Amino acid sequence: MSGIDAFRYDGKRVLVVGGATGMGASAAKTLVELGAEVIVLDYAPVDFAVKESISVDLRDKAAVDAALAQVGGPIHALFSCAGVADGTPGLMKINFIAHRHIIDSLVASGALGRGGSICMISSAAGLGWETEAEAVGQVLATPDYETAAAWFETAENAWRDNYMFSKQVMCTYVAREAYPLISKGIRINAICPGPTDTPLARANADMWLGFGGDWREATGTEYGTPDEMGDTMAFLNSDAARGIAGVTLIVDGGYMMSALAGSFEPGTGVAQFLFGRLS
Repeated sequence: MSGIDAFRYDGKRVLVVGGATGMGASAAKTLVELGAEVIVLDYAPVDFAVKESISVDLRDKAAVDAALAQVGGPIHALFSCAGVADGTPGLMKINFIAHRHIIDSLVASGALGRGGSICMISSAAGLGWETEAEAVGQVLATPDYETAAAWFETAENAWRDNYMFSKQVMCTYVAREAYPLISKGIRINAICPGPTDTPLARANADMWLGFGGDWREATGTEYGTPDEMGDTMAFLNSDAARGIAGVTLIVDGGYMMSALAGSFEPGTGVAQFLFGRLS
């Protein structure tokens, strides 16, 4: 497939986990316009037209399995969009463990097979994941949902049940799974959004929307939008991106790369901390 048709999803069933609001909802709406049969899994209700919406709590493995049984197959593209902020009980289950379990389940059952694709939502906060390779490796070495959840329940590791670490794990997972998945004909990628004006970000505005304020002032640009992120995900999971796998794509208008290359000097606080980890 080539040309404009490679960007479309006609005849494809897609699953959007966390598709009720924010970036996931934007991706789901774009996918409907591109011809996909869209199924949404989310804890929140879906207030726009999709083929099917299924309520699920990602902190409950049995509920996830029941939802997947209802979804069935085939699934041609998976969008892993659900995520929560620090302070939410079961954060790591929602942000990563359940997503990995869904991928493993769909691949094992054959519902997601050759020609399929996966796109996850990580974060700029997950960059520099190489500095946490040992701990992240321990998480990824856990074989299933239960053992991964148990890893975070120990006294030694409980403090790692946080947003930044969840995104570091996700970025590493995408890089590591590129080979075993492409061997099965399945691509996996993720986006790493910069500050994006979503309900989740507005609820944590000082941290999430304050980041990069110096860049926006210097360049005259605005926050990212859910549509920008959803459209990028739709591209990465389309046949038009069939040569891209194992990539964590930064979607921030150029802020991170300009800072890393030295053409822009980030301000104090979170930005300097993050760039210090990356340098």
